[in-house]
Amino acid sequence: MFKNIFGKLSRDIGIDLGTKNTLVYVKDKGIVINEPSVVAVNSKTDQILAVGEEARRMVGKTPSHIVAVRPLVNGVISDFEVTERMLRHFIEKVHNDGLSFLSRPRVVIGIPLGVTEVERKAVEDATLHAGAREVYLIEEPMASAIGARLPIQEASGTMIVDMGGGTTEIAVISLGGIVSWRSLRIAGNELDQNIIQYAREHFNILLGERTAEDLKIKIGGVTEDTEPLETTMRGRDLLSGLPKEVVITTAHLRDAMHRSINLIIENIKSTIESTPPELVADIYSRGIAITGGGALLRGLADAIQRETHIPVHVIDDPLTSVVRGTGIVLDDLDNLRNVLVLSTNESSFIK
Repeated sequence: MFKNIFGKLSRDIGIDLGTKNTLVYVKDKGIVINEPSVVAVNSKTDQILAVGEEARRMVGKTPSHIVAVRPLVNGVISDFEVTERMLRHFIEKVHNDGLSFLSRPRVVIGIPLGVTEVERKAVEDATLHAGAREVYLIEEPMASAIGARLPIQEASGTMIVDMGGGTTEIAVISLGGIVSWRSLRIAGNELDQNIIQYAREHFNILLGERTAEDLKIKIGGVTEDTEPLETTMRGRDLLSGLPKEVVITTAHLRDAMHRSINLIIENIKSTIESTPPELVADIYSRGIAITGGGALLRGLADAIQRETHIPVHVIDDPLTSVVRGTGIVLDDLDNLRNVLVLSTNESSFIK
């Protein structure tokens, strides 16, 4: 009876709980939240000061007693309590009509490939403690493929590469299941670190993570025929300790990111090599779909195509494919239960 009451007062939601950004889909409304996965906490009072974009603006700029925390590392919860509070904030934000204290939504949430049972349980428990009444888990590449409307239920091979902030997920899907896959802890954050290290070694400049990410987005490129761009890079001179400004180009960033990009491409090739030949034939005719924030990196699709000799295309709106997939699952839960990951909690067993 209580479940029925909570169900009428709640809006079922899908969540892409990403290392960099959290997106929330509400049934019948679409994507309503797209904010950084950052929480600002006052360490003296244990009070949450800001969540999302407001907290992101504080990163690297707070006094010692205020800590801007990213509670997920490489797609996995590293701070359970902060993640729970962040999720609670987003769930309450969805139910901001005065009845948030009665809201107990069903939640479909994306998780990386290959996470352990302990890590899956951490996601479930954090979501349940944040106010969900039922939690359903789905692997992120599967959610991305569903969000991109790829034919995952057919007896044919579909290959997707989801390059997010913390992980790059490579998967071959057929008949609603994942046939072969790789999950790498090399993705957007690692590329940012590559740029920070390059600036330190070649220009004696110390950069912040936000600055490195902005440079990657603004002028980053993967292949030599990527349009050459340049911009000003500002940071702290490691020798004098004073501010320093230099001009940096697309070629510099390509050199900085070269090793990480090559590792991703090598793992894509390894995944194809471990895929049954009949499915490889399907992939060759359909191509490889790339999604996630990394899909927007200039020249990435061309670089993968050049090395694999398989057509590569970036899906529409790659940043939101996972959360769109969770939304489609929510809308057709009965027919798509087979793509969900078995729950570790009795309260959310798939019946």
